[in-house]
Amino acid sequence: MRHPSSSGISSSVGNRNRDGLVWVDDNGLGPVARWTRQPDIGAIERVVRRTLKLSSVAADNDKDVCDVQFHANGEYSKLYSVSVRKEKKYILRVSLPVDPQNKTRGEVFTLGVLRQNTDIPVPKVIAYDDTQSNEIAFEWVLMEMMPGKLAHARWRKMSFNQKEMLAKRVADFHAQLFRCGNYGQGFRSIGTLRSPPGPTAGRETVEPGPIVDSVFFSGPRFTYPVPRGPFSCSHDWLRAYLNLIISEHSTALAKATSQNDKEHAEMILGLARKLLRMVHKIFPSLMHPAEQTILWHDDLSLKNILVDDGGRITGVIGWECVSALPRWMAFQVPAFLRGAPRRMKPDRDCYTNVGSNSGFSSDEHEPEDEDLDNEGKTELYWIHLMEYEQTVLREQYHTRMRQLRPDWDREVEEAALKVDFLGAVSKCGTQFYPVRVEQWVDAIDRKEFVPLMQVLRMGIKKSNKSEPAAHKRDPTSPLKMGTKRQDSAVFVSGSGSSVTTVSGSANVTFRSHSSHGHYGVHGHGKKDSTGSVGSGQSTISSSTTTTKSSSGSTAVVLGTVNRQPLG
Repeated sequence: MRHPSSSGISSSVGNRNRDGLVWVDDNGLGPVARWTRQPDIGAIERVVRRTLKLSSVAADNDKDVCDVQFHANGEYSKLYSVSVRKEKKYILRVSLPVDPQNKTRGEVFTLGVLRQNTDIPVPKVIAYDDTQSNEIAFEWVLMEMMPGKLAHARWRKMSFNQKEMLAKRVADFHAQLFRCGNYGQGFRSIGTLRSPPGPTAGRETVEPGPIVDSVFFSGPRFTYPVPRGPFSCSHDWLRAYLNLIISEHSTALAKATSQNDKEHAEMILGLARKLLRMVHKIFPSLMHPAEQTILWHDDLSLKNILVDDGGRITGVIGWECVSALPRWMAFQVPAFLRGAPRRMKPDRDCYTNVGSNSGFSSDEHEPEDEDLDNEGKTELYWIHLMEYEQTVLREQYHTRMRQLRPDWDREVEEAALKVDFLGAVSKCGTQFYPVRVEQWVDAIDRKEFVPLMQVLRMGIKKSNKSEPAAHKRDPTSPLKMGTKRQDSAVFVSGSGSSVTTVSGSANVTFRSHSSHGHYGVHGHGKKDSTGSVGSGQSTISSSTTTTKSSSGSTAVVLGTVNRQPLG
């Protein structure tokens, strides 16, 4: 067991035990981490008692009462709530060894740096063990429980003024991150923090190390012989990312048993190699000193923000796998503000009335969703209202950032191509919209800058004088929300790691690996059925399909959506 002030030790390959973890293929949507054994709650209680110096058994006077309960599942962890003496509350996170030692240590060091150098409310770490040599037999972190409730659960009940204040407060936090680091202006090099920020080590020892990112550790990628950082510049980081994609699909090509699988692997390989050839045109290959970087929370959704009854931020959570990334990454809006633009506030009276919480059974609700009462209105109303609010709040966020950083508009403009390039690499790696991504790459190669999001939505149409443009439609282009059409891919605006389609009694989970707020929809579901299919296919039979993202963004597709490769 370690305390946050103890010194860090570089992990060796020999100690990188991944026992307890297995990766399973999610029907062509990429590897998903699974537990081969479950943490023992009795062992957790014993570890907590020892760590907090409680007696091994509770006394009659309740002085050492320690109640441990399962709290929630994370993508790579399980959370347990700990109540001591009925007054002090903690969270103990038990983690899968997806990136042994590095992931746990990186999170602890990141939280320490944030607490020392910013007023961002993050959990205080009490103790941690970055090995599996303990009673729980998994890595763990014990931290104080943050007050408040998820902003996702309170959003619909918050006033718009409270939402504006929240967006501005997040802007304040982000401005602080530009100054948070061992140089007073962030960090240098790309990677996850290593070496503790406690009193036994000087601030100068806190620096980026090997990067902890699902891009690098998911499934077989953990073993591919590519550099893992720290990277001195964006060029080297993105080359490593693309070489992982190339290694992965070279293996897939060698194992392909059908012509379709072979052609798909060849297509992704071709796109990845195109992007690889383009890296040096956008990013310098040599930087001295190393590139300036910033701690960037790339999943700052409403499910990672805690608020009190007045809508004030009480905690920011979800710092697993947060790294020091290129500063150009921070010139985007946070995840909870990403969505389709909508300038006009939807008129509530123009939307259909439905039963309370229509379309979502109690079994489908997460505990934090209890406040998401649709108030008798169709889900489409809430989708459009969220888009309108995001549109207004984005401008509020930018206005606040302009006050804090006078050159903000110039910085955003100069970062746009780099942000889009990373988005293209991400789409290539997750196999979403490869045709559209290649169109964007070809346009950039011709020195024509078109925003990636615009290309993903509409493509780049080739001129064809034989048919009026108004009567042509790219068969791989996404449906607009509320459009009735068959044989179409589905495009859902939102952010987060998953999206669930609810159709009658069907409950079908679609996964997204995009960090840029757009989903390629995979999977299938008919009434009274559950399941998913391979990459780029969807079949949903229903007159109304409600699609809900993990950040709270939601879309509704009307009509029947049939099998169609994603472009």
